[in-house]
Amino acid sequence: MADERPARLALVTGASAGLGEAFARAYASQGLDVALVARRAERLQSLAAELADRHGVEALPIPADLASYEAHIPVMEALEARGRVVDVLVNNAGFGIPQSFAAVPWSRQRDFLMTLAVNACGFAHDVIPGMVQRGRGAIINVASMAAFSPGVAGNSLYPGVKSLALKFSQSLDAEYRSAGLKVTAVCPGFVRTEFAAAAGVDHLMAAEPRFFWLSAEQVVRAALRANARGRVVVIPGWHNRLAAALLRGLPEPLVRSIVAAGSAKYHLE
Repeated sequence: MADERPARLALVTGASAGLGEAFARAYASQGLDVALVARRAERLQSLAAELADRHGVEALPIPADLASYEAHIPVMEALEARGRVVDVLVNNAGFGIPQSFAAVPWSRQRDFLMTLAVNACGFAHDVIPGMVQRGRGAIINVASMAAFSPGVAGNSLYPGVKSLALKFSQSLDAEYRSAGLKVTAVCPGFVRTEFAAAAGVDHLMAAEPRFFWLSAEQVVRAALRANARGRVVVIPGWHNRLAAALLRGLPEPLVRSIVAAGSAKYHLE
């Protein structure tokens, strides 16, 4: 009798644009069904229809605001109601706050933590037991070059949260590699997405040299390749790998001075 189990499913957060959309496209092209999570329902529905038509996969748009408390729970309940389990989790949803910490309402800072940290960890906590039971699974946490950076003025929580994504990935690898899980933190630098426009710094980032930039597709290819090989940390782009080596190898006071000078133009008030 033919195997009638559904195709493997990739759950991608922040799937309506940028890296999330690129992850969804990449997994759908590999024949995986995709669950698309983001706030913008119309974009999700359009992308889901396109992926289903192009690749013959099931694409499930699940509108959700991941800044909300326990927002991961109704997403998982929606999948369970369809009898689906998550084989691949991509924690990608996020945004930036270029102002000083107290210059914006606490509710906005709280939303940042909920989106990038709390609900991302919640999704991982939800899917890991099933992955362990099935003896396989993949988790990709989108970190950043900021994970290697000291804190500077503006984006006050960003380096800490991205460092959490990196170290959380390393911990999950240490705990679940023997159970068949592959966990990867991808740490991109400048990526051509809507992220900068949403943060209000696109006009500043556009002035950066072109060779600093990677496309979303380049970052996703590096992440998928690294995850398939069982690599825990991947830094796409030779220039980013060089920068990360310097950030980790130079004396911290010098690194803080260099990073503070370079990031000052992105500190908005």
